[in-house]
Amino acid sequence: QVQLVESGGGLVQPGGSLRLSCVASGGRFSLHVMGWYRQVPGKERELVATITSGGTANYADSVLGRFTISRDNAKNTVALQMNSLKPEDTAVYFCSSHNVVTMNLYWGQGTQVTVST
Repeated sequence: QVQLVESGGGLVQPGGSLRLSCVASGGRFSLHVMGWYRQVPGKERELVATITSGGTANYADSVLGRFTISRDNAKNTVALQMNSLKPEDTAVYFCSSHNVVTMNLYWGQGTQVTVST
């Protein structure tokens, strides 16, 4: 059974940085596209960034140039480095893992990121 556990959320001032981490277990993650999504109350969950096992990354326009996604295939981890944070980045951030063979999509429990003075 695939499990994803996030860490690294918190409160940061505008312009600051945070690094989110996600540890995956229970699957063949070489077959998975891993990523980060975020959600605020009353809105749909939205893509932040994804990364393939080969390292190809995709970003939402709103975070391009500020956020960097990375993964360590040997350790089954994915990270999101968030710089120049803005109040509108405030959300619950979810780690995701998408098995491109079975099409199953897995989620972590979420971690709160709050950007505020």
